[in-house]
Amino acid sequence: MFTPDMLESIKKVEATRAERMKTEPRRMTAEEKETLLKAYHPDFREAGFAEIKIGPNKGEKVPTELGHLLHSNSRLLNENIDLNKVDYDVDVLVIGAGGAGASAAIEAHEAGANVMIVSKLRIGDANTMMAEGGIQAADKPNDSPVQHYLDAFGGGHFAARPELLRRLVMEAPDAIAWLNKLGVMFDKDEEGNMVTTHGGGTSRKRMHACKDYSGAEIMRTLRDEVINRQIPVVEFTSAVELIKDTNGRVAGAVLLNMETDDYMVAKAKTVIIATGGAGRLHYQNFPTSNHYGATADGLVLGYRAGAPLLYQDTIQYHPTGVAYPSQIFGALVTEKVRSLGAMLVNAEGEAFMHPLETRDVSAASIIRECSDRGKGVTTPLGSGVWLDTPMIEILGGEGTIEKRIPAMLRMYLNYGIDMRKQPILIYPTLHYQNGGLEIGGDGFTKTIDNLLVAGEAVGGIHGRNRLMGNSLLDIIVFGRNAGKAAAAKAKDVELAELTLSHIEDYAKALKEAGADTGDVSPLLLPKYARHER
Repeated sequence: MFTPDMLESIKKVEATRAERMKTEPRRMTAEEKETLLKAYHPDFREAGFAEIKIGPNKGEKVPTELGHLLHSNSRLLNENIDLNKVDYDVDVLVIGAGGAGASAAIEAHEAGANVMIVSKLRIGDANTMMAEGGIQAADKPNDSPVQHYLDAFGGGHFAARPELLRRLVMEAPDAIAWLNKLGVMFDKDEEGNMVTTHGGGTSRKRMHACKDYSGAEIMRTLRDEVINRQIPVVEFTSAVELIKDTNGRVAGAVLLNMETDDYMVAKAKTVIIATGGAGRLHYQNFPTSNHYGATADGLVLGYRAGAPLLYQDTIQYHPTGVAYPSQIFGALVTEKVRSLGAMLVNAEGEAFMHPLETRDVSAASIIRECSDRGKGVTTPLGSGVWLDTPMIEILGGEGTIEKRIPAMLRMYLNYGIDMRKQPILIYPTLHYQNGGLEIGGDGFTKTIDNLLVAGEAVGGIHGRNRLMGNSLLDIIVFGRNAGKAAAAKAKDVELAELTLSHIEDYAKALKEAGADTGDVSPLLLPKYARHER
């Protein structure tokens, strides 16, 4: 399966393995990390960003591809939508059917609210399904939420909103207990204790996992709970615009049936945006580990309604995406592979960085190795470095890979690569939207009443970089809290007349700023979808 040049490089990896196993590369100093990131991380490439011309974040920078959507008009601008013809009337409308949306719906239902989920794909078709490595929680005797906070705050460059991060780490143990009670099959030892491991940037072993398909297992359990509770899920239907009332409060959404192109009106006393990430916008032409529907819809809907963004210029490029073979280019190689002992090695067999640096530092180090240093391995789609996976079996014993990361093993075996015996080629892949809509600690946006946000569409929880395992955690913590808060608020909401006047105001602002792209947004599906809209 490997080319002759790759096989020659593998010989160098094997020749240096014994020596590398004796001494790990040292961790970088704070100054070294800062210099590295500014020189090589994609967030610092000026060509990849544009200026926002209108709205709450006017004058700030944004990835060019997202900026294009923010500078596009609503697809409803010239449509005649009868808001008096209400197709759905609920207390809580959840937009998005991934982990955050499902968690929110479950808790809103538990609180007695009439709740409905709408999803442009199916329930569970989300980035939650793509998460592999695990979920963090400080629930062991040698750990504490304070230590978890310090790890995450430092890993996020001290930019996380304290009230959000505090809630994340304090409620983490309860989130694990809740999932365990629902039936998530966490890895446990013979006595029933949860097995935990390190992640990049963590000072304690607090990563709880379900082999290497943690997100899929969590999503399976949440989906089953939604179905068992008979919570309505309207699938293959996109929310294309938020509805407000004449008092400026969010009052529902206009929905588009993706199969018939019919529009429908969903009236709701509270709305939760849980639309996930933006990887399928392929910022700076990077590949992505994201699900097909990750096109930043919630950010566009919230921003056009007047909700500000936070840290929209920061994106997480997971350091270990598949660089070869081409058929799975960009797919996620979980950080758990490194936590089990695999080492990052260049074409010359040199370990060029500590294997458990934070993700942004790791990604920048790999990019540097493949560009300025010229020590990357050439692939059909670019270059990459080796992740020396046979080290896992050497350190942990034969059978460790099949036991701990079976899905990863099978994925590579499908293409004739046995990661137990051969290293694998990786390169950074577009993975996580660090920034998103700004919320307060209770999940509500700060400027638009009745509107909440949960999951990857939120900005500020992780700061400017996220540690492994904190995304599966935030969808549970903030999804649950959003559902509870939305249900409680709905009890006191009396809506005024419904209106879409804000989309006309937005169009006027775009025209006055000379920023109208001529396109419509949200995008809904990637540009390479067979059926573009």
